[in-house]
Amino acid sequence: MTENPIEPDSKDWTWVLSRACEDCGFDPESVTRENLASRLARAAEPWPARLTQEDARRRPLPFVWSPTEYAAHIRDMAAVMTGRLQLILTQDDPPFPDWDQDAAAIAGDYAHEEPGEVATQVSAAVGRLSTAYGAVHESQWDRPGRRSNGSVFTAFTLGVYALHDLEHHVHDVGAPLPN
Repeated sequence: MTENPIEPDSKDWTWVLSRACEDCGFDPESVTRENLASRLARAAEPWPARLTQEDARRRPLPFVWSPTEYAAHIRDMAAVMTGRLQLILTQDDPPFPDWDQDAAAIAGDYAHEEPGEVATQVSAAVGRLSTAYGAVHESQWDRPGRRSNGSVFTAFTLGVYALHDLEHHVHDVGAPLPN
């Protein structure tokens, strides 16, 4: 197993809010306020089975995360997004605390986490995110929040952004998304 850090991702992925992702097939137009919470929950379903496979801790290439590393990222991303949603719902136009996913991977030593533990944790973290989105009131969907780089999200677009991350990484590890 390779322990080298992955080269940081410097892309601004906010474009996934307005057009389909050619890599994974995610289409933001398919996401609605009514189906967001259930799609978040479904996107977590493949992880436990994927993390029981022999290669769960093996990087397919030295510069590509292993399935366990991707799942640990998803776990932490879901927690960050749950926190950001709570800020949006409880504060007026809050700034989001910065989160460096690459630094989190190094600090959390994702490469050495136990796949079974990560599977349980990712299910719980995405479950909390899904539950939080299931409780968003109709009047709250358009409430804004913003990243330090100026990108503005609403409660809804933050959820779409998180859903793309979830579905994209399921695709990255070759697991099928449930219907």
